[in-house]
Amino acid sequence: MAPTSLTRQRLSPARWGAALAATGVAFGILDGVWLGTVAKETYGGLLGDLMADPINVPAAAAFYLIYTAGVTHFATAPGVAERSVRKAALQGAALGFVAYSTFDLTSLAVLKDYPAGMVPIDIAWGTVASSIAAASATALVNRFGR
Repeated sequence: MAPTSLTRQRLSPARWGAALAATGVAFGILDGVWLGTVAKETYGGLLGDLMADPINVPAAAAFYLIYTAGVTHFATAPGVAERSVRKAALQGAALGFVAYSTFDLTSLAVLKDYPAGMVPIDIAWGTVASSIAAASATALVNRFGR
C-alpha cells in the first residue's frame, strides 16, 4: 500500500535540510533568470513607477527564506518522503498558484495602479517556478541525499 500524507515517515532533519537547500537553490536560479532576463522588461513596462529602485533587499531575502521553507514543507519534503517527483511537482504547482494568486489578486484589489495585465503572467510564473523547484529539488535529494 502506498504511503499517504498521514502515514508517511517524516524526513530526518538532515534530509529536510537537504530538501530546503535544494529547493532554495532551484527556486533562486529559476527566479533569478526569470526576473533578470525574461520578465525584466515586461514587469518594468507594466509596473512603471511602482518598481522599487533599488529593490528592498531585506524584504526580498525574507520572501525567499519564507517561500522556500513553504515550498519545502508543502511540496519538496512530501515528494522526497514518498520518492515522488510527480507529487512534488503537483503540490509545488498548487502552492505556487495559491501564493501568487493571493499576492496578485490582493494587489489588484487594493493598489490603485496595480496593472491587471501583470496578474495572469505572475500567477503562471509562480505556479510553474514552484512546481519546477519542488520537482527538481526532490529529484536531487532522492538521487544524491541519504
